Amino acid sequence: MKYMTTAEIREKYLAYFEDKGCKRMPSSSLIPDDPSLLLTSAGMVQFKPYFLHQKELEAPYIGTTTVQKCVRTNDIDIIGTTGRHLSFFEMLGNFSFGAYFKKEMCAWAYDFSVNVLGLPPEKLYFTVFEDDDETIEIWKELGVPASHISKLGEDDNFWRAGPTGPCGPCSEIYFDQGEEFGCGSPDCAPGCDCDRFLEYWNCVFTQFDGQEDGTLKELPSKNIDTGMGLERMAAIMQGVQSNYETDVLRSLVAVGEKLSGKAYGEDAAADLALRIIADHSRSVTFMIADGILPSNEGRGYVLRRLLRRAIMKAHSIGIEGHFLNDYVDEIVRLMGDVYPEIVENRELERKLILAEEERFGATLRQGQAYLSQALAGLEGAVLPGDTAFTLHDTYGFPVEITQEIAGEAGIAVDMEGFEAAMEQQRARARAAGAKDAEAAWSTYGGVHAELLKELGPTEFVGYSATQLETTVAALVKDGARVVQLNAGEEGELVLAATPFYAEMGGEVGDTGEILNGEGRLYVLDTKAPEKGLSVCTVRNEGAPVKVGDAVVAVVDANRRHAIERNHTATHILHAALREVLGDHVKQAGSYVGPDRLRFDFTHFEAVTAEQQAEVERVANNAIMAATPMTVYETSLDEARASGVTGLFGEKYGDVVRVVEAGEFSRELCGGCHVSNTAEIGFMKITSESSVGANLRRVEAVTSYGALAYVNKLEQELKQAAAVLKVPVADVADRVAANVKTLKELTQKGKRVKDAASDDQVSALLALVQEAPADYPVIIGKAAVAEGGALRNLWDVLRARMAAPGAVVLAAQTADGKPLLLAAGTDEAVAKGFDAGALIKAMGPAIKGGGGGKPAMAQAGGKDASGLDAALEIAREHIL
Repeated sequence: MKYMTTAEIREKYLAYFEDKGCKRMPSSSLIPDDPSLLLTSAGMVQFKPYFLHQKELEAPYIGTTTVQKCVRTNDIDIIGTTGRHLSFFEMLGNFSFGAYFKKEMCAWAYDFSVNVLGLPPEKLYFTVFEDDDETIEIWKELGVPASHISKLGEDDNFWRAGPTGPCGPCSEIYFDQGEEFGCGSPDCAPGCDCDRFLEYWNCVFTQFDGQEDGTLKELPSKNIDTGMGLERMAAIMQGVQSNYETDVLRSLVAVGEKLSGKAYGEDAAADLALRIIADHSRSVTFMIADGILPSNEGRGYVLRRLLRRAIMKAHSIGIEGHFLNDYVDEIVRLMGDVYPEIVENRELERKLILAEEERFGATLRQGQAYLSQALAGLEGAVLPGDTAFTLHDTYGFPVEITQEIAGEAGIAVDMEGFEAAMEQQRARARAAGAKDAEAAWSTYGGVHAELLKELGPTEFVGYSATQLETTVAALVKDGARVVQLNAGEEGELVLAATPFYAEMGGEVGDTGEILNGEGRLYVLDTKAPEKGLSVCTVRNEGAPVKVGDAVVAVVDANRRHAIERNHTATHILHAALREVLGDHVKQAGSYVGPDRLRFDFTHFEAVTAEQQAEVERVANNAIMAATPMTVYETSLDEARASGVTGLFGEKYGDVVRVVEAGEFSRELCGGCHVSNTAEIGFMKITSESSVGANLRRVEAVTSYGALAYVNKLEQELKQAAAVLKVPVADVADRVAANVKTLKELTQKGKRVKDAASDDQVSALLALVQEAPADYPVIIGKAAVAEGGALRNLWDVLRARMAAPGAVVLAAQTADGKPLLLAAGTDEAVAKGFDAGALIKAMGPAIKGGGGGKPAMAQAGGKDASGLDAALEIAREHIL
């Protein structure tokens, strides 16, 4: 066999099936269109509308071919322990929606394997469904000996979408790696659990419709769904026994070798860590590039778990600090030409990964504290399994790390309890995984899917018209199709062609009216429950409306124009944010209504007031430049090559619509827009906030909404000026002065309150003694937080003493420093009280000093233990 790189195999496969008449199509996003799926994990996911004939391939294509990026994490803890399990992988596939079937597929699979890849025919083995004699004969006709064909049962070689629905037999192709990889059993054959026979291609022949009674009904249109694991085929073509030894993954393992100083193949634990980091780094890179952000649920949780598992494994082999971006750089170098999205989003990937590495550092410290606390409070010598699982699942601690730390304290880990908790988690993952790729077929159906299949995509003319003469193509009431909608009834209406924009891409759906002679239906909303099918929610306020009726559809033009202004403003805002904050900013969601706009974007810290002001300035400069808007269609590749911005995580077809505001903003967008930026008027940002880790939100208004917002602020400012009795221009200064005064009064009040609290004044007054010089004096300890409170306390005591007198107070501040205060009235001073002399005598007792006048003196020191001695000195001097 001739050595082939992964890139060569990928291109040869696509070119082969393209030559057979299949349309080469790009990989779809890892975020599937189907909401029942967590992640795209098979090549057929994007083609379900074709399989169900809701969409048809244009001539002359007979099928499609793709290389699909996939992420599958149902068994994340197995990844890296074998040479075959991966979380990220590429699936080569070709698909037919009725144009070719078994005979062609088997012939092409054999031809590609033997004549293109050069695999020795004697090394190829085939499995078929036990009742599929037709496929057995096809393989034999191609020259495959009967000894190389095995029959397997339904569990192995029959695919089902669910209990009912599309299904059919499979035929798998295996490569014989040699007896040395086998189990030694004389019955060893494809399907055995050993490593001798490596399955690399699965051909699914979807030819039946499973019935509720268990019978199989022939489908009128038979389909082909195939999948070849690119990494497995690369292992075969490169003569290695592990996916991790193929060119792409081996290059990533080498990154880990360089960072850790560990050589792959010398230590089993280090090898495992190097494999896990290499695999997980690819998943992380592609997930972020497709719009998935770390979070604590759903796809974001999967991403965060992969990130943290990679970091923990890196730490276990001595890789510290920030390191994952070294892997991403290599991934971009190896795969960026095939998947341009990882190149386009490189700055975001870099910053997001750095932020997560920082965040997980803090989580690791929390986990270590959690483990320390658990060990300290442990009764016995065994750490419970659920505690070890919490460390694994919440804090990212591999159980072997927990065992190592616990072992140092002489504590064992309840591994049976840990494995039980792990199995419960795996069961949950498998249950979720049941809604994997093919199983999602069962989610398609219902009245809207039927309408799309029957009527095809709704023609939208709303870019250029807000009124249209058309016909009623379908009516739906209470989830069922009807032929008539009567007066007073609400339902759904599909037009043959429509000017109403269906809610999409953050832009709300149009409202308006549908006129039928004297009849009138109010359009309450417009949505697309199936991609391409525009459905109006209506209330009939006139004569009955029937399917086939000629009608006039009229969009609420004023509302539409307000939406258009806000939609174009989101494009301007996006460009301004990228200019001010950096290229890592990507749109992550939006709301575009007639009254306001909301724009979510990737960023890692709050936008400062200065940055927000600059964003607003840049955006309004672009708006007031009165730039004509340009809209055109082009290919996705050409749009990318020319630098057009695609929305983060959005999925696009071959032909895309570009919306440009000169050179300032160029985005892919299917929404409605103004014809000139000046129509926006101006934009005013009303708020900026966080909506999750690494996500910020800006809300803004434009045009009449912005004018109303500014007018409201101006009105409130004038009202404030009237209350303050100052000109509008002086409101800020007066408010600042008032706030300062209020703060000073509040602090003074607090000090007085502190001084007089907890019956302290009464307790000190009870200590009054008569000095020989004939004036009352209080000598004692006070409880205060700082020196100012002692002076306030003297003010309170002076007012409450029966006759003019003096005090000598000692206190310890909140931070442990000693304080002394001596103070007397003019009468006490006249009779010989000298605060300055007292403080001078007392200071050494607290290893400090101070001074003052006869009426008041203070001292601070270093030794609070001397406060009692200081007070005794005062008593000796006064009493």
